[in-house]
Amino acid sequence: MKKIEECAIIKKLESKFNMVFKTRVSRIVSSSIIFFSFGVIFASTCIGILHTIDSHKAVGGLETAAVPVAADDDFKTLSSLLEETKTPEPATDVANEPAVLTYQTYRVKAGDMIGFIADAFGITQDTIISVNNIRQSRLIQPNQYLKIPSMPGILYTVKKDGETIETIAEKYEVEAEKCALVNYLTPTTELKAGYSLFVPDAELDWMTRQEINGDLFKRPLKARYWLSSNYGWRDSPFNPGTRSFHGGIDMAVAQGTPIYPAMDGKVTTVGYNATYGNYVIVTHHSGYKTLYAHMSKVACAKGNFVYAQSTVIGYVGSTGLSTGPHLHFTVYKNGNTINPLSVLN
Repeated sequence: MKKIEECAIIKKLESKFNMVFKTRVSRIVSSSIIFFSFGVIFASTCIGILHTIDSHKAVGGLETAAVPVAADDDFKTLSSLLEETKTPEPATDVANEPAVLTYQTYRVKAGDMIGFIADAFGITQDTIISVNNIRQSRLIQPNQYLKIPSMPGILYTVKKDGETIETIAEKYEVEAEKCALVNYLTPTTELKAGYSLFVPDAELDWMTRQEINGDLFKRPLKARYWLSSNYGWRDSPFNPGTRSFHGGIDMAVAQGTPIYPAMDGKVTTVGYNATYGNYVIVTHHSGYKTLYAHMSKVACAKGNFVYAQSTVIGYVGSTGLSTGPHLHFTVYKNGNTINPLSVLN
């Protein structure tokens, strides 16, 4: 009896399950068909609308009629971005392309060196030095503005009446035609003294470059020393409470240390006085002279030709107005003293 009742209950449950299952399946199937149809209609409508839009009104990216002038901290970022986004241009005949000289401005940042700036703009160190009339390349300062030309070259000032583009180009071994185009002149135009022009691809002479970069002179002492007094105004070590101008630098080192000329030249003065004690003056090229003072002993004579780093001209002492053994070293340019540290290598 119990088994019959159990079978009847099981059959009822199976019947109800089949009804529920069939109902849910039918609902799921119908819902899927409805949503699929709606999706197809919606997608077709969107595609039709998109086809009606002008594609030229929905573009993005960096667009510029010319390469933007980079400035300050944007320089590196903008340069790399332009390099990544620019498209190849068809080859052109460079020989027939007009040489046009343009300038832009760059503000020096902390840590900048002229060589790095030149490389960044694809020009030479000589170009930046010449165009900006830099006399000491080591002394460029942060926030200083530099003119940057669009091509390498240097500024040249005509020395005498009658010079032409052809004679100037021959001197610097560059193309006269290109030089003439850049300056809007003809190769044979006679120029007057004082006229300035840009000479593309020209370079500074070796001596000028060495001078500006502070590599012209060698240190007159090979031994280690300490700088006991700088060039310029200082409190007088001999008259307390007063200030005096010191025309050189004092290099303190042991008595008897050998002294060498800072550059090749001719000894033009050997003497003694109450201030400098035993001293020697060597005359060099380009208007330079150097003075070596307070020597314990002089080892050269007037008229001798001496060589940097190889000819001993004297020995360190404390003769004259001195508080102890040291070398007083002065550099003259066209009769005026300059800071020796600006030209010493």
